[in-house]
Amino acid sequence: MMNFTVDGKRIALVLGVVIANIVLDQVTKSMAREQLMGAGQISYLGDFFRLSFVENRGAFLSLGADMSEQLRYWGLKVLPVLLLIGLLGYTLFSPNLSKLQILAFAFILGGGISNVYDRLLYNQVVDFMNMGFPNLRTGIFNFADVSIMVGLGLMLPELFRRPSEK
Repeated sequence: MMNFTVDGKRIALVLGVVIANIVLDQVTKSMAREQLMGAGQISYLGDFFRLSFVENRGAFLSLGADMSEQLRYWGLKVLPVLLLIGLLGYTLFSPNLSKLQILAFAFILGGGISNVYDRLLYNQVVDFMNMGFPNLRTGIFNFADVSIMVGLGLMLPELFRRPSEK
């Protein structure tokens, strides 16, 4: 039998980080729709940082944008919702997670939920940021993607810890 314990501090931390990430992402996407749609590309810091409005019907780097509607429905809507529900349950109730892992999963959840919300509501995600140098640039991304990457970055120290330290 599984032992589920409810930790109010953990729930507050996870929900706080998730909600903050969703709000930041949705506000910036709304601003991008209002101010960048049709504005072309805006460059900053010697073209290192660019703002450019893109509606992405796929996932990361537009992967899956050309799939059939049915495949996109299952692969970009249903499957991510199920994975996010599972990750939320694991994050809230697993007794084996460190505080850093809980925080990392909360960032991943916030970004994931916000992007899935857009796919469910609008059938696409707004991307608008790009960084790099002339011959080496990132894909166009949004704050939800940044949240997911922050979460993955927070997980890195756990991957390199010795088993005796865990």
